[in-house]
Amino acid sequence: MDKTIHQKLYGLDHLRALAIILVFFFHYFIVSDGQPEWLPAVASFGWTGVDLFFVLSGFLIASQLFEQLKNEQQISLKHFFIKRFFRIIPAFLATVAIYFYFPFFREKEALPPVWKFLTFTQNFGLNIKDYGTFSHCWSLCVEEHFYLFLPLILIGLQKLNQFSKSFWLLLFFFIVGFVMRFYSFNYLYLPKLDDAYSWLYWYKYLYYPTYNRLDGLLVGVCIAGLYQFSPNLWSTISKYGNLLFVIGVTIMTCAYFLCEDLQTFNASIFGFPVVAIGFGGIVLSAISPTSFLYQWNSKFTTLTATLSYAIYLTHKGVIHTTHYILKNSKIDSNIMLLISLLTCFGFAYVFHLIIEKPFMKLRNQLIEPK
Repeated sequence: MDKTIHQKLYGLDHLRALAIILVFFFHYFIVSDGQPEWLPAVASFGWTGVDLFFVLSGFLIASQLFEQLKNEQQISLKHFFIKRFFRIIPAFLATVAIYFYFPFFREKEALPPVWKFLTFTQNFGLNIKDYGTFSHCWSLCVEEHFYLFLPLILIGLQKLNQFSKSFWLLLFFFIVGFVMRFYSFNYLYLPKLDDAYSWLYWYKYLYYPTYNRLDGLLVGVCIAGLYQFSPNLWSTISKYGNLLFVIGVTIMTCAYFLCEDLQTFNASIFGFPVVAIGFGGIVLSAISPTSFLYQWNSKFTTLTATLSYAIYLTHKGVIHTTHYILKNSKIDSNIMLLISLLTCFGFAYVFHLIIEKPFMKLRNQLIEPK
């Protein structure tokens, strides 16, 4: 693998590390028994870490598929799904098993039925008040739906010789997102506004369903299309890597104020796409050779990115277990946060060694048999 590809991966690794750290802080604030006083201000916007993962996934998966189309190759569903299966499913099933067989690991009282996890439908109708354990799996459900439908749509466009019109399909899905959020807000959430648990319905009807959360994935697909099919335009844009970063951060700053109260109309309808576009600018920066993100090589962020999926799957359970074990210790809240961060990294590292790496090795043997 050449140096250029390595450098591009460095930039994306920084963003994977940022995404999982945002998610960690957000969930630490929710799960832990006590937090440092400074944490709420930092953690309140941490939910956007998931949206950064969406943009990254949209870019990376679409880039792989677009490269095949650009080279006039047929997309192999077998090859694609083998890669996705061994990357995602073994670690996911191991986490599900831990949650179901070791109740002490559960950060809340009750789990949804196991079939909800096995069918990746847990994000539809999710009641986080009564079934909030392993609730963060909702975002994996969204990504799995994306992994299922994107290659099928591209194969359909390829067979119909209509790929040149795919931009209009992307625009259609963006519009569908606005329409569905508008409907969900006005006709599903607002009627529950006087309910004591109105916040629960906002999450159930607006935050978790796949059809409301496609914006980040679609932005990633757009970036992949630009990157793969418009070399002249990309060559021009990529000269301004650091400016793209500043633009992305500026948009994210606007998103922070727009989404201070997520359950307002403007935040519900426009918040997710604004966050997606802001992170889209930062991802563009990360793959631009002129950007400091592209040029900066950090072993810490590379390691964090490598462990990010294992951390994502297990961190809430590990945080809960860490606090439970140390509940009688009079440890400063800042030290407890640091200990929880280290236990999450440590557990994820072991998880990566005993589950992820062996299955990735098996995957490589199946894809490229010797």
